[in-house]
Amino acid sequence: MEKLNYEVLKKAGYDGYILESAPEKVLQFGEGNFLRAFVDYWFDLANEKADWNGKCVLVQPIAPGLAKMINEQEGLYTLYLRGSQNGQKVDDKRVISSVSRCLNPYEAADFDAMMVVAASDALEIIVSNTTEAGIVYDPACALTDVPAASFPGKLTQVLYHRYQAGKKGVIMLACELIDNNGKELQKCVNQYIEQWGLGEDFYNYVNHDCTFCGSLVDRIVPGRIRDPQEVAELERRHGYADPLLDVGEAFGVWVIEGNPKLNDILPFRKAGLEDKVFVVPDMTPYKKRKVRILNGAHTGFVLGAYLAGFDIVRDCMHNETILGYMNKMLLDEIVPILPLDQQDCRNFAAAVQDRFNNPFVNHELMSISLNSTSKWRARNMPSFLEYVQKNGCLPTCLTMSFAAYIAFFSNDIQELNEKGLVCRRPKGDSYTCSDDRWALEFYYAHRGDSVEELVHAVMTNTQMWGQDLTQIHGFEAATVANLTKIRTEGALAAYASCL
Repeated sequence: MEKLNYEVLKKAGYDGYILESAPEKVLQFGEGNFLRAFVDYWFDLANEKADWNGKCVLVQPIAPGLAKMINEQEGLYTLYLRGSQNGQKVDDKRVISSVSRCLNPYEAADFDAMMVVAASDALEIIVSNTTEAGIVYDPACALTDVPAASFPGKLTQVLYHRYQAGKKGVIMLACELIDNNGKELQKCVNQYIEQWGLGEDFYNYVNHDCTFCGSLVDRIVPGRIRDPQEVAELERRHGYADPLLDVGEAFGVWVIEGNPKLNDILPFRKAGLEDKVFVVPDMTPYKKRKVRILNGAHTGFVLGAYLAGFDIVRDCMHNETILGYMNKMLLDEIVPILPLDQQDCRNFAAAVQDRFNNPFVNHELMSISLNSTSKWRARNMPSFLEYVQKNGCLPTCLTMSFAAYIAFFSNDIQELNEKGLVCRRPKGDSYTCSDDRWALEFYYAHRGDSVEELVHAVMTNTQMWGQDLTQIHGFEAATVANLTKIRTEGALAAYASCL
């Protein structure tokens, strides 16, 4: 079977949208599954629906990467967006043609090619997703390195070359999963400007002519299809082989933080994507929406669901009790206290149910359980506290979720080893809790406590919560009752009691 390229695609009879040639308007640091299923997908839609007429040049942020494979396929790859929307199964295929090529800057010729793109008249946008560890200042980097080891170092080299060529500033869109990603990237670049002595004029170019935007990205990207039989069947159906085939969920939102005037400069509004990709002056509310609703739902139900015998998220969505519990927590306790458009939040919550019910993704509850102490504090505790402050009473489901958290870390503790805290589910199988070591040691030390003793110890642990939770009227007594119910009647019955 021939590998995908433009000639092979034509022979295969593909009748979808394809743009074979266009100016290279985007320089993208990162060539992995996520960016190709997310950023390059949106630019591909902009080409089709807004006649944007632009291509993306990808850059490997580290030496081993996909440049050779991408170039062999002339930038083409197949993308499947799969999931559930409005309760209906979605499995959409699209060949992405917004990528022109991929450069490996650790090879001298490709480093030079990257600098040619940097100084081109066509370049408008630089995008990055170099993992959480990518935006870091490394003082060992030098301007003369080919290339600088850190991503901000490479970016400074690119911008300085563009500045020396007398070209206009660019828009930077940072997609890394860290707080204030755009501001942190700009801060690192400024550190290199000072370290390398690049001058005040270049500093002004970077900070005034260029625009650094943070962004919030939201799409689950499983990436490769691992089943050889499914791969073979898709190759037969496509009429070509595609080792770069990518898979993402159908849901996708890209919130860009910056001057809303950028909505008229970037191609997404013109392409009719204003509800999917948009610029706002402050993305904090949207981050809060995602953390409180999407992430808060996960942490709010998975620990009790796991104790009840469930293993993957999708199966939980098919259980009336867990689904009802999650929806009550979201719609009655979390959404009403968010300082956002309520209908928008309810729509987002409805999309969460669809996303959790994705028939193509086996999202394991144990993978979500990692670091649940800090997750409950960051995702659920703010909703809990704000609900209490607003309503003067305890939120039923969020209160139960706290008891489920304690139950998960204390259920029939077996041992504490180098991998974590080993507990046992009611159905008899063991599981290993992964969290900060001090938190695991705390639960192990309290393994002989009564329910009352354990709840009091957890709630007064200010290292865990930043405050003494026993000071919240009625919370300790409710947690004792809830934990007792989970241990005696089971987590599913405890969830049912909330409905």
